[in-house]
Amino acid sequence: MEHSETVVLAGGCFWCVEAVFDQVRGVLDVESGYSNGQTPAPTYEAVCAGDTGHAEVVRVVFDPAVIGLRQILEIFFAVHDPTTPNRQGADVGTQYRSGIYWTRPEQAEVAQALIDELQAQGVFDAPIVTEVAPLRNYHRAEDEHQDFFARHPFHGYCMAVAAPKVRKLRQVFAEWAK
Repeated sequence: MEHSETVVLAGGCFWCVEAVFDQVRGVLDVESGYSNGQTPAPTYEAVCAGDTGHAEVVRVVFDPAVIGLRQILEIFFAVHDPTTPNRQGADVGTQYRSGIYWTRPEQAEVAQALIDELQAQGVFDAPIVTEVAPLRNYHRAEDEHQDFFARHPFHGYCMAVAAPKVRKLRQVFAEWAK
């Protein structure tokens, strides 16, 4: 994708984050995966056990001529809780941490500036704990985790956790919804 940019986001279960960004105008590709851990070839089971150091992530490829990184990150911060270390709702463990894993140093600057702005405005009731770090050791998740929400919209977890995030996208960021 010649004129695209990639950022990798960790905001809890990758099914939920992927479900949201699949619906964002200007996003060209979304892939569930694992990143920023130490194991060379992590599996879902090992990541869930907390043995790899990896976060469940989504790789978001977007067209910056359509949507900017700041808008991507504004959506990201609105659809997960960036104030709970290693937890999103009932999902607990380091694999569910909040993170922005950048592929270009300029992305780190945009991310940190937005975090500072959200903190200064008191948008959240607690400090933002989102990790901002360079992307390292990324691995695509197994096929059964790709497009999970799209393939299983009536799965209990999807209905209870992912669907409300997609609804929030459509309500709060209607101008960015496909």
